[in-house]
Amino acid sequence: MVSRTGFLGVIARVFLWVFLLGLAVVVVYPLLWMLLNGFKTNAQLFGNPFALPVDWSFENYRKAWNRGVSDYLTTSVLVTVTSTIATVFISAWAAYGLTRVKLPFNGFVTGTILGGLMLSPSVALVPLVKMFQSMGLYNSFWALLILYTAFRVPFTTFLIRAYMLDLPREVDEAAEMDGCGRWKAFWHVILPMCKPIITSTVLLHILFAWNEYLFAMIFTSGSGVQTLPVGLMSLMSKHGTEFPVVFAAMTIAAVPVMLLFFFGQRYIVKGMADGIGK
Repeated sequence: MVSRTGFLGVIARVFLWVFLLGLAVVVVYPLLWMLLNGFKTNAQLFGNPFALPVDWSFENYRKAWNRGVSDYLTTSVLVTVTSTIATVFISAWAAYGLTRVKLPFNGFVTGTILGGLMLSPSVALVPLVKMFQSMGLYNSFWALLILYTAFRVPFTTFLIRAYMLDLPREVDEAAEMDGCGRWKAFWHVILPMCKPIITSTVLLHILFAWNEYLFAMIFTSGSGVQTLPVGLMSLMSKHGTEFPVVFAAMTIAAVPVMLLFFFGQRYIVKGMADGIGK
């Protein structure tokens, strides 16, 4: 019986490793294929798309960079960083008010904020376009900053609020006894205790803002304010697209967020588990 159990355990581990290896191939191979095709010419790409590059020149990456990827990358970094700071700060402050301050109609306010989770961005596109045009914000950096912040605040507030609900109330009492006001208690006491969930929400928002396409496509039309997902489409031409250059640009766009997710996935899982899982 022992040997049979041990044999079944070995078989189970073999199947598990085979499954994980297959999953890794499915995930990694398209990324590796995209990277390698950035070193080819159009003729090599269409002649044998699965072969290794003949010439390992970075010419396609240089072309992609000079054709606007540098500007798109700068815009994406600026929009992502500013919207992340705004979203996380507003959400953390809102979560603090909803969990640590006795507000009239607290339940109604909480439901209203979290109700934003049910609002689909596509439903509000037409009125949003008209509103931003009337305000003079259409086709500007501020349009994306406001949209990315407004539509992510409900979700981010939901996560941080769930974490703050389990923080001990004695901490607030101790801070009050030390003479801390609401702002100091939030900034110096509660916020540091929320570091795991704050890190998770920061990483999640970066992944969202970096890859967001719908708002960036509709609310921007000039090359100076287009983000990477929209800017990459401009490299496609109806009259002879240099696909290796497009693949090179896609690789440049993908590398930062891949590295961020690779090194930050542990914090995402830990923050979510410590918050929602409590």
